[in-house]
Amino acid sequence: MSRIIAADEAGIELAARTLQDGSLVAFPTETVYGLGAAALDPHAVRRIFEMKGRPSDHPVIVHLPLDATLEAWATPVPNLARQAAEAFWPGPLTLVLHRSDTVPDAVTGGQATVALRMPDHPVAQALLQAYGGAIAAPSANRFGRISPTRAEHVASEFHEDDLLILEGGASRIGLESTILDLSRDTPTLLRPGAVTHAMLETVLGRPVTVAGTQADVPRAPGRLESHYAPRAPTRLASADELSTPTCVEPGGALLLRDAMPPIASGVTTLRLPNDPEGYAHGLYDALRSLDAEQPSEIVIERPPTDPAWVAILDRLARASHPGGPSRTREQSATLPTASSDAKEEP
Repeated sequence: MSRIIAADEAGIELAARTLQDGSLVAFPTETVYGLGAAALDPHAVRRIFEMKGRPSDHPVIVHLPLDATLEAWATPVPNLARQAAEAFWPGPLTLVLHRSDTVPDAVTGGQATVALRMPDHPVAQALLQAYGGAIAAPSANRFGRISPTRAEHVASEFHEDDLLILEGGASRIGLESTILDLSRDTPTLLRPGAVTHAMLETVLGRPVTVAGTQADVPRAPGRLESHYAPRAPTRLASADELSTPTCVEPGGALLLRDAMPPIASGVTTLRLPNDPEGYAHGLYDALRSLDAEQPSEIVIERPPTDPAWVAILDRLARASHPGGPSRTREQSATLPTASSDAKEEP
């Protein structure tokens, strides 16, 4: 059975010993909770894939302590990577770089690149310091499901597993990190997040390409067409669509912004703040709450399309993708591996 423990000195020490013994630990970051293993222990990293039901060719992000150097994990380290790390680390930015020879294939999915970030959360950094090394960690949820932003989310996903979970409160940002590929000549944004496209271009002093569905970019977390998905069928609807009496089917649920007036009586309805930071912070918690009611469908008010909402729109598009299956754990564990970037799990 999974168990949540306080992130006090004793809890951090126990979690560090657990990692040193080759077992997994779930821990908070400022983005979402991660399912961590010792990054240089291939056997421990493989346990992440087994527990999540994740295809083995999908890379995981390596979380670095504050005193880590890029050279220990990547070669060569371009000047653009140093600029980005200096500006945004610790923080919600993942850099994709050419891996060094010491990085296990289990971490990179067999690729020539590695994904690195330095989390900006006191519990995450305390764990990294106590463990004494880097921790490989995707989000602490089953393959393709809603990312966890609270310790209890992780416990509900892995209640039957022997998993230690460090309590760190609600994740401050609530969406996964921005992923920037600097392994090639052209800086490429692979996943939007709190570090925006405009912020990256300002710091780097050059254009940053936004990746579409091309297969020539490195495999990276968060680019599966269907992901972050509730079990209930999920769709987006405009304000005009939501104004109709039949905007949600019987037994359905609604996720609205505060600005939307009341719509339907007798329908489970949750509201999120009308600003992108507040919305992102509460999004996954709200989706999990609605999904727990086992609605016939979840209808989400479509957010604005201006740049501040890009990361949210990305997550909602994947959560509501028509290919989003209602899979059991056993089905997830036997999914075929992806052959192109457009079909990858984070």
